[in-house]
Amino acid sequence: MSFEVTRFLSERGCPDDVVEGGLEGLIAAWKRVADHVADGYSLGLDDYLNDLDGRQLLEEALAHATDEERASAMPRIRRTDERMKSLVVPTLECLWGDKVAEQEGWSPESHWWYFSLPRAPGELLREDLGEE
Repeated sequence: MSFEVTRFLSERGCPDDVVEGGLEGLIAAWKRVADHVADGYSLGLDDYLNDLDGRQLLEEALAHATDEERASAMPRIRRTDERMKSLVVPTLECLWGDKVAEQEGWSPESHWWYFSLPRAPGELLREDLGEE
């Protein structure tokens, strides 16, 4: 595990288990999110946003990974991203809001995860979105 990734996660204030899991842990967590979405996401909007923040953290951690780590990680991340893209529908607005998207420099092209919702949201997420 790359010292740089570990240091990045630690400096970001991530919990110990996230720091210890490093890049591999972030990849595994993103795969679990895709599995959860495939099963009909049963949690609410706050949890969904937290899961999407995990994908953002993975993106940022990649910048601190070694070339070897990136080469190993990217095919798996792409597979999970493609799976997620098949399970979500694009939204017109960032789920964190347009102001945050503008401040962070997020766009539907570069940060698609923040601009999409599960095709099959569970009851809690539907309620949070006002889609009863």
